[in-house]
Parts: sequence; C-alpha cells; structure tokens
Amino acid sequence: MEKPELLAPAGSFEKAKIAFKYGADAVYCGTGALSLRSRAEVDDEDLANTIKYAHSIGKRVYAAINIYAQDNMYDEIANQVRILNKLAVDGIIASDGGVIDVIRTLAPDIPIHISTQANTLSSHTANFWYRNGAKRVILSREMNKEQIKYLIDNTPQGLETEIFVHGAICWAYSGRCYLSDFLACRNANLGDCAQSCRWAYNVYLEEKQNPGNLMPIETDTNGTYILSSKDLCLIKQIPEIIEMGVTSLKIEGRLKSEYYLASVVNVYRAAIDDYMKNPQNYDYTKYLKELEKTKTRGLTEFFFDDKNNKDFQEYEGKQYNPNYEYAGQVVEYNEDKSVLAVKNRLVVGDKMEIIIPNKIEVEEFTINKMWDDETGEEIEYVNPGKDGQKVLIHLPIKCEEDWIIRKNKGQTH
Repeated sequence: MEKPELLAPAGSFEKAKIAFKYGADAVYCGTGALSLRSRAEVDDEDLANTIKYAHSIGKRVYAAINIYAQDNMYDEIANQVRILNKLAVDGIIASDGGVIDVIRTLAPDIPIHISTQANTLSSHTANFWYRNGAKRVILSREMNKEQIKYLIDNTPQGLETEIFVHGAICWAYSGRCYLSDFLACRNANLGDCAQSCRWAYNVYLEEKQNPGNLMPIETDTNGTYILSSKDLCLIKQIPEIIEMGVTSLKIEGRLKSEYYLASVVNVYRAAIDDYMKNPQNYDYTKYLKELEKTKTRGLTEFFFDDKNNKDFQEYEGKQYNPNYEYAGQVVEYNEDKSVLAVKNRLVVGDKMEIIIPNKIEVEEFTINKMWDDETGEEIEYVNPGKDGQKVLIHLPIKCEEDWIIRKNKGQTH
C-alpha cells in the first residue's frame, strides 16, 4: 500500500506556499489565458517562484495548459511550453490533442498529465493516452469506484491515476460546458467560466394546449438553483481510494481563499497520514466535522459509491457556514504581541481557532486585547483594509509565518 500524493490548487505563489505549509505534496496552477481558470492567472514570474520554492523543499508543481485551443493560440502555447520546459516544471496538464503534440515536440522530457476535460472514463482510453506519451490520466468525476479500480487494474503500472476528492462539481460532463458561453459570452473551455450553473433561475411550467400560460416553479423568492450542484467530498472514502492504488488525490479550487485552502488541505493531509499509520481505526467523522466549517455548499460523494446517487443538487444556492470566518494570517510571531494580517472584522472578545499544519485539532483562544500595528495603541476592534490591514494580538502557542486563524462566530461574545 503506497501513500498517494496530495495535490492542491495554487492560484498564486502565496497560495502555493500555504498549500505546501499545510501538507500538500504538489500543487497545480494555471498559465494565464491557457488554463481553465484564467481569472486565477499565474504570471511567468509567479510560476518561476512557485517551481523554485517547491523544488527547494522537495515538492512538485504541475502547470495547466488544458484549454481547447484555437489556431490563433498556438504561438502563445509554444512559448509557454518552452518557458515551462526551462523552469523544469514537474508536469503539464493538457486535454487538447494539438496542445499535447506541441508539448511532446518542444518539451519531450516534461511528463504529460491528461486533464479531466479529456473525459477519460475507461482503461481503453487511458491506454490510448499512455501509448501517446501520457504519464498520468486525471479521471472523469463521473466514474464510480468499481470503474476506477477496473481502470487501474487494466492499465500499465507506469501510468499514474489522479482523481478529484474535494471541491466544486461542474454541471456539465467533466467540465465541458457551453452554458456560460451561451448566456454570458464567456467560454468555459477557454478558461473564462461565468459559473452560470450557480445562478438563480426562474423556472416555469407551460401546458402544451395552453401556450403562453406560464406557471412559475420556485423554491424561494429568488427562484431555484436548478443547475447548481453540491461540492464533492470523499473524505469517508479515503481508505478505499488508497487501497485501490490511486496515485494522486486532487483538491479543486484555484479561486478559493488561503483560509479554504489551508483548512481543506490540512484535513486531507491528516486523513491520509492517519490511515496509513493505523488503517483499522480510521474515523472519517472527525475530518468531516472540520471540513464542514469551511464548506460553501452541501457536500456529496457524487457517483463514487453509487452510480445511481441523486443527492448532489444544491437547490438553495451557496450555503456559507455562518459560524466560521477567515480571521487572519500570521505575519510574524512574537511571544508577547504577534502581527496578524486581518481578513475580516475582529473585536475584543472574539473566539478564535488556530489551524495547525499536520494536526486535525485546532488551538482555541479568545482575543482579550488588541493593539494597532502602527501606533501600538490598544484598540477594541479592527476592520480589514484594502492595503493589508494588520493588528497586534497575543497568540497562545508559538506560530509560524502564514499560519491561518479563523473566527468562531458561533461563540463570539
């Protein structure tokens, strides 16, 4: 039984550092307009810094060029491949055959990872990609555990497999969607998805013999989120995933905050490590409890355990957990007064939780006093500023730079 890789999203160099600090073995990031998250653009300098930093601590970076490209994009694609080759990126994620051909030609030593956008659903397809130079296939979210296991057992040992274990599920088949392009002129397959499936819609029922007589179907005054799905969460299935031999466990969310990233990566790191150490006593409930503090929508296992599962629609839209909030990020630890970058309003008396890397348990404390970072004067509250507002507080344990702190609003004074 081999320990799988924990793969986290990195929408920036700073987020990559957070992911690594909280236990990710590798991160994946975009390449500007050439990935499916063009709004999580990582420029060449950021990309170089991310790769250099990762390699200095024994970690890996995969870069995405997973758009479905048009002819006028190939000069830019070739230039980006040359840059990635020079930076010695650990893998390039791609789905378009033309893009893959450019990678094989210009960077033959860089491993190719076949994106989930390519819809790999069978061992036959996986073997095709292996014969055509792929090192890894990122499997379609629509596969269940029996299909994943069969694929692994019927592909070469040298072909790695990667599955999503946590994050948003796209309404369309493996993310290949034209809804956004149709409604908002923003092409999801070119990295500019407007997330139209998350919008509220007014839905009407029309009787065939009485056209024009529209009867509204709604769940609340805002309409219905009939296309929106819950977030994937396979924390319960970690034992089975590891046992079947999946190479890499992937978390979705290049547009998510540092708080979300730290929270989710930390939980999956602990879950994987705990299972490897003591498989007989794996208890997913404590990890799920921690994940639920950060969820944005309801959680589902989608089709992994049951191909007939229908419990994956989120009809009420986004469901932010009201009891927990991103409080801040440690800038500098001092035994007396530490510097905290403020992310949301803090008030003396607030109940706080320090998310400790590689530890599922949090450290709880109360803000008894705060001081202005610039004047040193004692203050009662602080609001986040546009230019990185900071505050001085006392932390109950020794913390490192970039540790994440959240506020427990359910226990606020």
